[in-house]
Formats: sequence, C-alpha cells, structure tokens
Amino acid sequence: MPLKGIKVLEFSGLAPAPFCGKILADFGAKVTVIDRVPDNPVNCMNNGKRVLAVNLKKSLGQNLVRRLAKTQDVLIEPFRPGVMEKLYLGPELLCRDNPRLIYARLTGFGQSGPLSARAGHDINYAAISGVLSMLGRENEKPLPPINILADFAGGSLMCALGICLALLERHRSGRGQVVDSSMVEGAAYIASWLFMSRSIPLLWQGVRGSNVLDGGSYFYDTYPTKDGKFMSVGCLEPQFFELFKEKLGLLQLSQYPDSEEEKQAAKDCVTEAFLQKTQAEWSAIFEDIDACVYPVLDWHCAMTHAHNVERQSFDLVDNIPVPQPAPHLSRTPGTLKTKSRSSKEAADDALDMLIQELQLDTYELKNLVKEDIIQLPVRTKL
Repeated sequence: MPLKGIKVLEFSGLAPAPFCGKILADFGAKVTVIDRVPDNPVNCMNNGKRVLAVNLKKSLGQNLVRRLAKTQDVLIEPFRPGVMEKLYLGPELLCRDNPRLIYARLTGFGQSGPLSARAGHDINYAAISGVLSMLGRENEKPLPPINILADFAGGSLMCALGICLALLERHRSGRGQVVDSSMVEGAAYIASWLFMSRSIPLLWQGVRGSNVLDGGSYFYDTYPTKDGKFMSVGCLEPQFFELFKEKLGLLQLSQYPDSEEEKQAAKDCVTEAFLQKTQAEWSAIFEDIDACVYPVLDWHCAMTHAHNVERQSFDLVDNIPVPQPAPHLSRTPGTLKTKSRSSKEAADDALDMLIQELQLDTYELKNLVKEDIIQLPVRTKL
C-alpha cells in the first residue's frame, strides 16, 4: 500500500472531505474521523476509517484533538475559514506543535478572497469557476453534473493530490505545509483543456451546446433505443464515423453537414435508426467494431458488464456496487474496504488509538466520557 504508515485526521463533512479521506484510506493511510456523533448515518464513506466522536465546543475536546494532531501526518478540515482557529485548532498552532503536519483546508472558495467566508454548494462553485457555463444543451439553461465536478473532482480529488504532493516534498525537506484546496479553483483546473482549447475552431464555433463535444454534433451524443435505454456515440475520427454509419445502414450521412437543417435531418435519421433495436442488440452489433459506440449502462448494472467484470472494477459494499480504487498500481494497489464496520467496531478502534498513541489510561477515558468530551456507542465498555 503506497500510503502505509501515513496517519490522517479527517474532520467530518458532507461529501468532499470524506471522499478525500477515502482516497487516502483506500491506498493505505490510517484515517481517523473526528465527528460530533459516533454513528453518523450521513457519512457513507467511513469504511476502513476509525471514528472518534469529540465535543469540540469544550476546551478538553480541543486539547484532546490537539494532542492527537501531534501524532498525525495529515489533517483534513472542511470548514469555512476561521472556524478551526476559533476552536484553537488552526494551522498556526497545530503546525507549530507538529512541524511535519500536512494541514489540508478543503473549502468552496479557498482561504482568501471576498467569497471565502460565504456558504455554497457544488453548483455554486462550478458556476464561479466558469465551467458550469459550458455544460448544457443549446438554448437551454446550464446543467450541473450532479455534484461530481466541484465537490469530488475539483474538491476531494485535487485535495488528495495536493496532500500527496506535500507528502512527497516533505520527504525532501522534512517539513509540512498548508494545502489550500478551493473547489472553485479545482473545478477550473480540471477543465484546463476546455479553457485552453478555445483557439481550435474545429472544436469551438458557437454558443454552449452547439459545438462538437457539448451536444452540437450528432455523432457525439446519446440516443434512445427500442427498450427505453440509451447508446453513446463518439465517432469523432473519420474512420470511426464510416463504420458507425455503415452499421446503422445510413451510408448517405455526411459527418459535417453544410447547414443546420441538414444537421438536424442527420440527427433525426440516427435517432430513428437506434429506435429500431434494443440496447442489447445494438451492443452486439458494435461489440467488436471500432466505431466508438457503447451502451449507456445503468449505474447498478455497470458492475456486471464483461469488461468491468474481468478488470474487477467494482465490488459490493452493503449490497451496493462501489468502484474499486483507481488508478491500478502494479506493486502496491489500493484496496476497497468492502466489509462495513459497525459503529462500535469503529469506536473501539478509535479508543485503542487513544490508549496506544496518546497513552490515556482508563481513568482519563472515563473522565472524558463523563465530561461529555467523547461519545461512545451504548455497547462500548471501558
């Protein structure tokens, strides 16, 4: 495991921080989640993590976390700027206590700027990044891709990259640093090619939804099938397009029609053709053909596709198909935690950490519980 031996303190949040911690945990890091309650049902990405419920409103709870941070390599916090400082857990204090600490701050707008203290969600961060303006059909309103773009791609994944870069640099310098991970900037960076390719006329000729890759080309789109499912078509190159129209029996098609009327007529022909067969029938027709045509798999069916089965791309967690860690590493691959741990198991593991790493005795632990500094599941015994 590439991150074996790396200890991470993750402060509980809605989505981006838990996925960032999950990435690190999947690749071997030992992640401890600081939450308000020991069994938070909202946190669905805690498999493989330890959970410690700490009351951060009390100084004893703040001191406990500060002591814990001295033993960690990485800290991930998802709060608005200033929140951790008010809890006396900001980077100035914790990085002074532990100069090797990588202190990752994962927020929507970053640690500075006029919007930094404002509330927001994925759709807002994607909007400010400029990327949301590129997404959607022509003459329709911008359409966000659920919350993948800013929360998970621009937020979690870019923050995990920043943490790994800081860990690599620490290997040389011996010093930690603060990672200021903004979902706005992360979403924009993910879309670098979309910004930098604007000077290529073949790709960008008009408004949103009228270009080659954003729904403006009938040979780069999705089409319904006879059984109400869909096929994806992406035959950009001429050789792929020739195979595509041959298999559809539409040899008269031109890849780049001369007018909007001809373009719409071509799209109507392709739409009508796909409606003549089921998704399974079209998949069989294009199975061994490089025409860049593939079925749009329902999320719960992706696990059973032959390609994904052979590569073991998914596994079941609580009877739900979940993607395996990616990318694949030949010697030290990531490992998906498929066994869901009970809240008691996670809390017991966190207690063991307090006893072993902070060397707290039973009296101190009982006092922390009595003073409502830490919460334990009802079945946990000290």
